[in-house]
Amino acid sequence: MRKIILAILGVLAIVAAVLVGNYIVEKNQKPKPKFKKQIKTVFVKSVENKEIPIILTASGNLTAKNKIDIFSEVQGIFKPSRKAFKAGTKYYRGETLLSINSDEFYASLQSQKSSLYNLLTSIMPDIRLDYPGEFSKWENYLKGFNINKTTPKLPKFSTDKEKYFISGRGILTAYYNVKNLEVRNSKHQIRAPFSGILTEALVSPGTLVRVGQKLGEFIDPSIYEMEVSVNAEFADLLKVGNSVALSNLEKSKKYTGKVVRVNGRVDQVSQTIKAFIDVKHPDLKEGMFLEAELVAKSESEAIEISRKLLVDNAAVYTVKNDSILTLANVNPVYFGAENVVIKGLNNNDKILTQTLPGAFDGMIVKINKNK
Repeated sequence: MRKIILAILGVLAIVAAVLVGNYIVEKNQKPKPKFKKQIKTVFVKSVENKEIPIILTASGNLTAKNKIDIFSEVQGIFKPSRKAFKAGTKYYRGETLLSINSDEFYASLQSQKSSLYNLLTSIMPDIRLDYPGEFSKWENYLKGFNINKTTPKLPKFSTDKEKYFISGRGILTAYYNVKNLEVRNSKHQIRAPFSGILTEALVSPGTLVRVGQKLGEFIDPSIYEMEVSVNAEFADLLKVGNSVALSNLEKSKKYTGKVVRVNGRVDQVSQTIKAFIDVKHPDLKEGMFLEAELVAKSESEAIEISRKLLVDNAAVYTVKNDSILTLANVNPVYFGAENVVIKGLNNNDKILTQTLPGAFDGMIVKINKNK
């Protein structure tokens, strides 16, 4: 009997130990977390295929269309004039920009004129005897000869004998020497070839000016030219006379230009072609940096979207059945600085307007219907 009781107690102890063990294990087990399924909200717009103008964006610096570098062809001391020869000074067409002292040169010129006059005077008796019919015209020439004025043109020769006679006396040589000196003397005064403004002044009054020395820079501020480089792919689309929208970097000011020249050669390295744009505006200054938008052509049945929405340059995300994100293949036809023109979508397709982090084909989404 005792053995039976001990056996029963042993079985009960084992059963109790198993039950207590299972209880402890179950109590220490953590409940499995339950995840709430999240559906991301997306912003979309309906596709409306239409004709999209292809606008080429380029930039460049303004350069005055009428611009000259002022160099000296003579030597002398720079003389002060009515207007200060300094950057920013305005001059009208024909007005003296600067003067170079010509006293020494002028004395040499007057000496040559005097020698020519003496030569002419010395041949007058011979002309009276040998060429009496030509005497009156040479006499009138001498009477009109003023050493303090520009040397008049020599009378025309009536015969070859007269020409040989005059040439043999050295008069032609003396005449052209005088005319050469008169031309050089006129270069001691530099006049404005057009109305404009001095943008650079490299000399000041009292400075010794040498032959070939650069003295400054003079521009016409009424019209400027901008050189831009455009992809050679659109070379045949650039036409002289096309209007161009221009703006500053801040996009705060707008200007209108016109294509006036298109280079006929493509740059071998960059594969671009240069176009030249004329622009007029009182606010413009030489050296300003502007951006140009040139309308090259148009693409039909296309839309323009942000480049950020393009996936691998070949697809975009659309939403099917208002809930399924689908990757749709497209054909990009033109890449701009920020936007891209694409073709291949159907009208009323819903395309994302903002990038979606972690997006994938077949993803369940919800469309934001708040306008």
